[in-house]
Amino acid sequence: MPEAITLVLSPAEAADLDTIRRSARRKLGHPVAADRIVFTRRSIDARKRPIRVNLGLSVYDDNEPMDAQCPVFQYRNVATAEPVLIVGAGPAGLFAALRLLELGLKPVVVERGKPVGPRRRDVAALNRRGILDSDSNYAFGEGGAGTFSDGKLYTRSKKRGDHKRVLQRFYQHGADAAILYEAHAHIGSNRLPGIVQAMRETILRHGGEIHFQQAVVGLTIIGGRIAGAVLRDGGRLAARAVILATGHSARDVYGMLLRQGIALEAKAFAMGVRVEHPQELIDRIQYHGQPRGDHLPAAAYRLVQQVDGRGVYSFCMCPGGFIVPASTEPDRLVVNGMSFAKRNSPFANAGIVVEITLDDIPGLTSGGPLAGLDYQETLERLAFQNGGGGVVAPAQRLADFVAGRPSSTLPKCSYPPGVTASPLSAWLPAPIGRRLQAGFKAFDRRLKGFLTNDAVVVGVESRTSSPVRIPRHPQTLQHIDLDGLFPCGEGAGYAGGIVSCAVDGERAAEAVVSYLI
Repeated sequence: MPEAITLVLSPAEAADLDTIRRSARRKLGHPVAADRIVFTRRSIDARKRPIRVNLGLSVYDDNEPMDAQCPVFQYRNVATAEPVLIVGAGPAGLFAALRLLELGLKPVVVERGKPVGPRRRDVAALNRRGILDSDSNYAFGEGGAGTFSDGKLYTRSKKRGDHKRVLQRFYQHGADAAILYEAHAHIGSNRLPGIVQAMRETILRHGGEIHFQQAVVGLTIIGGRIAGAVLRDGGRLAARAVILATGHSARDVYGMLLRQGIALEAKAFAMGVRVEHPQELIDRIQYHGQPRGDHLPAAAYRLVQQVDGRGVYSFCMCPGGFIVPASTEPDRLVVNGMSFAKRNSPFANAGIVVEITLDDIPGLTSGGPLAGLDYQETLERLAFQNGGGGVVAPAQRLADFVAGRPSSTLPKCSYPPGVTASPLSAWLPAPIGRRLQAGFKAFDRRLKGFLTNDAVVVGVESRTSSPVRIPRHPQTLQHIDLDGLFPCGEGAGYAGGIVSCAVDGERAAEAVVSYLI
């Protein structure tokens, strides 16, 4: 058995393998070879000075076989196996497909958007020229919204499945080994497309199918059971089980389900803005005024505050990142965040959002299960109008936003299509705007210097979670009224973020096997 030890080192020491080896030797009392060390955990403790790095190590002796960093997943050839239809090629859909390969069923993935290569060109056209393709953008296309994100691979929902398997699958498909041991692992938007493509190749190589630029517009139902799906081009696919993994931006899917009499529920969600600071300022706050240097990552933060009975919190914090246009319709404006693997942008951004409960949704009774969706769209249209049309985003200096005064000028901003000065504090719905203002004041008490006019608020961040749930049985994971339909992931209201969606996709695949076999 390897010897498991923990080292507490300075950032510079933790970046030097020879120093790590010598420290391990002193702790264990015997020589340690650098190539017999396996990292099991790495985290930064910046709560006080001096900043320390906690390293978990497994140290092997010279004659001991070293454990593989990643198990070998046994994918079967499923070309002639029973098909399972998967709607959506985001994290939930892709991981459901990979799990089906292991379990011996054939994944048939239908994705409304394009493969990752041409999708990248569409995203570039959106950034540079404001040209929006409603089926190929930051939300839709191979890999889903997760492809163009920071690629954060940590989750607080670890009771629902084996999140380590998710990290191992990413590593198997090209991610750096650091994701297996970093406390706050991430991949980066520049590396995710290649990993997503490698997953596609695994699915196809083992007999699965992927149909791009094909939207599902209806479900085939016979005798109260799923029998397949209808495609936008009029084609049909037959299957006794459908995994619905469409993500929360596929609003037309909710409409389709409602028209077919399939039960939906309104649920709580969150909306707000994206705030961007100079990364150097966040580093200075989080690292107690000392320079980040070469051995500390771009600093992040996580903030939460209760304001008038609602949570105000940071979401999808992207250190060293960029704000990006995440709209999926031409007359609405949505922003999100991303960062590359090195997180080397001079900006730090995060969604700062307000919890929206069912009591907060105007017209809930008359709007039915899609009332929250309508509320989202109202906010997105306001942002579109106040940005002047297109994908230019409305923005306001942070201190001005909190004070309720217009900004005559704006600081530099990473948002590629550009920002225009707009009084968000005046036109955001009052329950959201005033809670954001109070939340920012509270955050500044925790992170001194956070509330500054060197930061900018950009609107709007409205797609943090789904305002709709597709109800399913907790044991079988099937829809409560329709056998053979397995809603999963963010769009179904059961996950949030890459890892939890991937775990939910795997669970859906396992539930399908129990249903069919």
